[in-house]
Amino acid sequence: MSMENVSSLKLMFFGAPGAGKGTQAEIAAKRYAIPTISTGAILREAVAAKTELGRLAAGYMESGALVPDDVIVGIVRDRLAKDDCKAGFILDGFPRTLAQAEAFDKTGIGLSLVIDIEVEDERIIERMSGRRVCSACGETYHTVYNPSVDNVHCTKCGAELICRRDDDPEVVKKRLSTYHSETEPLRAYYEGKGLLRVVHGQEKLEDTTALTVGVIEDYLAGRK
Repeated sequence: MSMENVSSLKLMFFGAPGAGKGTQAEIAAKRYAIPTISTGAILREAVAAKTELGRLAAGYMESGALVPDDVIVGIVRDRLAKDDCKAGFILDGFPRTLAQAEAFDKTGIGLSLVIDIEVEDERIIERMSGRRVCSACGETYHTVYNPSVDNVHCTKCGAELICRRDDDPEVVKKRLSTYHSETEPLRAYYEGKGLLRVVHGQEKLEDTTALTVGVIEDYLAGRK
């Protein structure tokens, strides 16, 4: 595919924690040679670079307060103005709320598509609670989908496997509850703008990827 066809491909990936949106964003970024923009990463970059907005954000972060929406939107706007975003970009984890979405719209940057990776809560809880990480080398496993030899020790180095705190079922349920109350309303918002495309997450990663790429390719074909 020529870069001419991908020009100004502005994507947003959306979905519950554990639905796989980050993975699909990474795959799309490589396929279409456009950067993935994560609010966490660019906040850290802005703070480290001591930009005006970075210094402002640092003040809130150091006091333990939430960074206001206008500051976050300003940092995202500045990041999207860089040369590597001229051919397009992928937003991952932003906007998180209706207020952020409305503020972002006012920047005039616009979006091509909002891709919603849909996975049922029960499957997300099963996926995340079954994850195990090697306490020594960091190798990751899953008790069902990618088990180690005995589901207790790392196949590579033999060290004990652990369950990360944020993969605990009760923690996952709380994260999902926050998502449903604060972020899920964005579905209706972007559907009303005609931007939303829903991809139902499959058991196999490559099947979800095929559906995601299909949505993007259909959009690109419609622009020709």
